[in-house]
Amino acid sequence: MTATTHALQLAKAAADAAEEKIAERVTAIDVSDQMPLTDVFVIASAPSERQIGAIVDEVEDRLRELGSKPIRREGERDGRWVLIDFGDIIVHIQHEDEREYYALERLWKDCPEIDLTAIESPARPGASSSPDGSDGSDGSDGSDGSGATP
Repeated sequence: MTATTHALQLAKAAADAAEEKIAERVTAIDVSDQMPLTDVFVIASAPSERQIGAIVDEVEDRLRELGSKPIRREGERDGRWVLIDFGDIIVHIQHEDEREYYALERLWKDCPEIDLTAIESPARPGASSSPDGSDGSDGSDGSDGSGATP
């Protein structure tokens, strides 16, 4: 069994959100063969509790935009390892020290790592769909720029 397409898309969105907030060493592991409760672990780290908080907020916001609400959030009080359970995926945001100490990648080494670069980012609701990021208009409001009404 492999991770579902939906889980892979959520993992990609979570990874993109984490990277947007300058998370370090963002990786995803397909744990679907080993864990019946979830398909993917997304793991990211940061050097400070404040940055961990910013990453957690961005990940939650991004996945909420895609219709996924967290089932559970743990570890926020200490801010050194926050786990966010979205059902299909579990996101671990760890302080660099905790990441080195607990070494989740080593613990789950029998599970395949997911190549996040091979997954297309899910479209964000309300985001532009044109490839250049524009809204498709030419920026013109139909006036001659003089401010005078026709």
